[in-house]
Amino acid sequence: MIKRDILSIIQGRIGKGRAIVIIGPRQVGKTTLLQSLQQQSSLPSLFLNCDEPDIRAQLSDASSTQLQQLIGDNRLALIDEAQRVRNIGLTLKLITDNLPDVQLIVSGSSALELADIISEPLTGRKQEYTLFPLSFGELVSAHGLTAEKRLLETRLLYGSYPEIVTSPDDTRAKLIELCSGYLYKDIFNYQQVRRPELIQNLLRALSLQVGNQVSYHEHGQTIGANAQTVQRYLDLLEKTMVVFRLGSFSRNLRNEIKKSVKIYFYDNGVRNAIIANFAALDMRADVGALWENYLISERMKSNHYRGRWRNRYFWRTTNQQEIDYLEEADGVLSAWEFKWGLKAKARVPATFAKAYPEHRFEVIKRDNFMDFLSA
Repeated sequence: MIKRDILSIIQGRIGKGRAIVIIGPRQVGKTTLLQSLQQQSSLPSLFLNCDEPDIRAQLSDASSTQLQQLIGDNRLALIDEAQRVRNIGLTLKLITDNLPDVQLIVSGSSALELADIISEPLTGRKQEYTLFPLSFGELVSAHGLTAEKRLLETRLLYGSYPEIVTSPDDTRAKLIELCSGYLYKDIFNYQQVRRPELIQNLLRALSLQVGNQVSYHEHGQTIGANAQTVQRYLDLLEKTMVVFRLGSFSRNLRNEIKKSVKIYFYDNGVRNAIIANFAALDMRADVGALWENYLISERMKSNHYRGRWRNRYFWRTTNQQEIDYLEEADGVLSAWEFKWGLKAKARVPATFAKAYPEHRFEVIKRDNFMDFLSA
């Protein structure tokens, strides 16, 4: 399935004088995206797959003359799985500086490897985009709003990785294979990971705490590691786009939680595969956590693809008043509470309303979530 949202955005950036870098977790369709960009471009193009050893050899430690010979008369150069190339940052810098007529588009499976490698050489020379599992908007474009509303429970249970959506047979086995064979591959190959089993144990602990505040110390006790190791492994899980953190919001009140985080998964299916639980929603005690994870991750995709850069938080006080999700943009606070039950009610906490009178508040349920993800 072609990711139309990000495809059109990137097409609009071609020829603007900067390299385009696409990062994202494995199996979300980066190669398909690059192939679509090549097919729909009128520019003479070259596709370089760095899974191939001879391609890696040609790009590793290459001079500008060698790169000119490799690219030839092509005006669009697409490099897939670029993180596999030794000194790829310098190679990309040479192409950008010495071949100004060539539009460079690069993909990589891991911010752990690619973003760190190219950040310094391509400073001021790149435009970076993140590719996620399929978004609600993309699925609506493909299937229609009515169909996607009917598939809501499926998305909460199995997520929206492209293969899961397009080939729904044997979904559980595919998700378990994704988690065991692909998702953590970059982390397990990383030189600073000495005990990979700790990451698996940490992920299971995080899966059972979605939507709750994270204590590095408590998680460390659970998995047999210190708090510093937990934080370091969380950094790796964020860079490989398995999970992301949401920080606490505080400005005016003494009893606001000021330095705390919650952890969410980029994909509900991955979270459920980690704990091996795909039971129907009416048989689960964690439906509220699944709903919250889905809405926050989908909102993040929507904001990113629409180019809306907003600060994101949760809010809580020491006496347990809380709001699930906040965004801050241009000095305006928007707050949302998530409720799975259609009859459930919620009001903005009086403490929050008094401290931040210029706010917007809304309760998101199954009958209005479409607007939240499309606005």
